[in-house]
Amino acid sequence: MTGVGMVATAFALGRHLATHQYDLAINLGIAGSFDRNIPLGTVVEITEDTFTELGAEDDSRFITLDALGFGQTKFTATAKLADYYTNDKPWKVTAATVNTVHGEEASIAKLHQRAAPQLESMEGAAFFYACQQAGVPALQIRAVSNYVEKRNRDAWKIGLAVKNLNTFAESLLSGLGSED
Repeated sequence: MTGVGMVATAFALGRHLATHQYDLAINLGIAGSFDRNIPLGTVVEITEDTFTELGAEDDSRFITLDALGFGQTKFTATAKLADYYTNDKPWKVTAATVNTVHGEEASIAKLHQRAAPQLESMEGAAFFYACQQAGVPALQIRAVSNYVEKRNRDAWKIGLAVKNLNTFAESLLSGLGSED
């Protein structure tokens, strides 16, 4: 467990992967969904994740770190779930990694217009980044706990998301290494 947020994730993984070798790293967690077509509790595979807040403001325009020439903000999974899991496949989605989860209509609209992610989390792109730097193939699996909207904790389904994620993880992990 790395803790909440991109800083904790990057630090914990960087420290750990510096002294340990793995054939595969799997990030399991919950996320909020911008996409109302994804039912709450649904388990998804994140194939692309972006640091959406790394960059600069130029009046009302946002300039990504990539456009500034200072680094990379978009990361893709370096492993495919289909290579490890033969049961029903989760939806493949894109995500935004943020420092502050969105709960205000104007900021939600602004992010969606700029990056159009389907989900948001606070760790995903940091996980992909750390694994990329360490040369470890990486998968990210999340379960949708809530919709990204004006904060409405009564509508959240964290228990359902965690239950479904755990069920999926047990199924996935029981099949890993069984072909040795």
